[in-house]
Amino acid sequence: MHQHLPMEEEVMNMLIGGFSTIMLIAIITLIFLWRRNTTQRAAFFWIFVHFVSFFIAVYLALKAISFDINHPMASEEISLLLGESGALWGGSMICLLVGIFKLSKVTKDDKK
Repeated sequence: MHQHLPMEEEVMNMLIGGFSTIMLIAIITLIFLWRRNTTQRAAFFWIFVHFVSFFIAVYLALKAISFDINHPMASEEISLLLGESGALWGGSMICLLVGIFKLSKVTKDDKK
């Protein structure tokens, strides 16, 4: 049996379940809004890319905290996973900002 970061037994399941539930609600809401608003599809695409890359970032972070600490290169592997997770999170935040910026753009028709 491999050892990982000491946590209560059900914490990892609660993290995965809670995160998955909230992400599912957010993605369903985004798809619903994306289908209703056909004029700003590019903005919703960027927000969708944010969700996907954020999901992958959280997956890598959860993989890092559940990594086998008895592995010979555990420190390096965990550091790499956390670094990749942080880089993906940063990219996801940029995608979110691009999506918000595109949603907030005011066209000439909107000013009238």
